[in-house]
Amino acid sequence: MSLLSKLQETLVCLKAGRVTLPYPAQAGPVPETFRGRPIFDAARCIGCAGCASNCPAREILVVDVCQEIRILQYLGRRCTYCGRCADVCPEKAITMSREFETATDRIGDIRQRLELFMSTCQRCGRCFTEPSPLEQLKLKGYRFDDVQNERWIFRSQAYLTSEAAVDDISIDLD
Repeated sequence: MSLLSKLQETLVCLKAGRVTLPYPAQAGPVPETFRGRPIFDAARCIGCAGCASNCPAREILVVDVCQEIRILQYLGRRCTYCGRCADVCPEKAITMSREFETATDRIGDIRQRLELFMSTCQRCGRCFTEPSPLEQLKLKGYRFDDVQNERWIFRSQAYLTSEAAVDDISIDLD
């Protein structure tokens, strides 16, 4: 490499001008389609737990303390801000913020906790309508995620054990 080629490279770089953004000093505009961290609105939430069921990172935990009280806890540690929780929320109780600077040294800054009162039917005492025959093939029971240790638990209290769902296939239930 010659000194002349280095000088030519320097001239090319000087002609280009400034190509970096002054980010820390001046924040640029956030694009319209930007998804920041999810924000939960307890006043609009009905406690259906669709957000927890559809979260690929399992960052939303659900605990039914009793039939009337449900706790939803968003951890935010592994959240990829995909927006699935906001997409499946029927009441639009979850919105994606426009914040992009979410780094913190205290995890409590990101965590959100909702304690919901689930009103029950006066006749049958249930919070939700009776499941369809297709949904009865699935596991039934309360959600019971481990909120103290902040982990998702796949556990149910009841199965369809009285009769087989399909005659020719045996299903092993733990």
